[in-house]
Amino acid sequence: MNQEVFAAVAEALERGEPAALVTIVSTVGSTPQRIGAKMLVFGDGRTVGTIGGGCYENDAFWKAREAIGHRQPQMVRYELSDDFAQETGLICGGQMEVYIEPIEPSPALYVIGAGHVGYQLAHMAQTVGFKVHVIDDREKFASRERFPDAEEVVAQDIPTWLGQASIPAHAYVVVVTRGHTNDLDALRALAPRDFRYLGLIGSRAKVARIYDALRDEGMPADRLTRVHAPIGLDIGAVTPQEIAVSILAELIAVKHGKITSRDATDLSMQWNNLKVKAG
Repeated sequence: MNQEVFAAVAEALERGEPAALVTIVSTVGSTPQRIGAKMLVFGDGRTVGTIGGGCYENDAFWKAREAIGHRQPQMVRYELSDDFAQETGLICGGQMEVYIEPIEPSPALYVIGAGHVGYQLAHMAQTVGFKVHVIDDREKFASRERFPDAEEVVAQDIPTWLGQASIPAHAYVVVVTRGHTNDLDALRALAPRDFRYLGLIGSRAKVARIYDALRDEGMPADRLTRVHAPIGLDIGAVTPQEIAVSILAELIAVKHGKITSRDATDLSMQWNNLKVKAG
């Protein structure tokens, strides 16, 4: 059974899909499974393997799904002779501890726009473990010569490509195109979908204008509050290299749970309130 779990872990890492591994690390007395039994839990609820079934496995399952989100391991102890176990009739008279460990694959980063900032971000992101995909509608910019180590380089009309692409929900997506219209088209395609991170470059005034346009088209407000915009940590960045550093710092902070979707929502709502001043 563990061989099946190990194979699933390898496949998840290859796909870049987050998961959490639950392992029995100690037992006392009679338990349904021995030390070393494993269960792999995915964010969508799929599981591979078992630690013995029953309500304690169900509890570990939900804790594992939480661990995928907050990226923090934890040790959990179960008393199999108490009321917790009696709910399913598994009165084994023992105790066991399980270790719940988030599996951290190399995250996929989709850079929408291969201009100056996109170029710098793509190269920097690769050095810290992101698997980079670059998309631009200009072959001169989206080329293997400029991005030799990227997982994917696409030179195609951006809205058309986004409408057909299967970008996974655990991906990071950064919109850094060359202009307002391209950013609007990209966000129109991306905002209705769920991603680990979605960020939009631009001034607060530009972000407000894009949000207004999308709301006028009927985009639900809650989809826009998920967007990190203006993108990047406020470090006073000016040059493309500095802006790329600020964006990458934000991506890393999200990856390690230092910035949450609620943080992005709060900031996005604050910036949206500036639309009146922005005119």
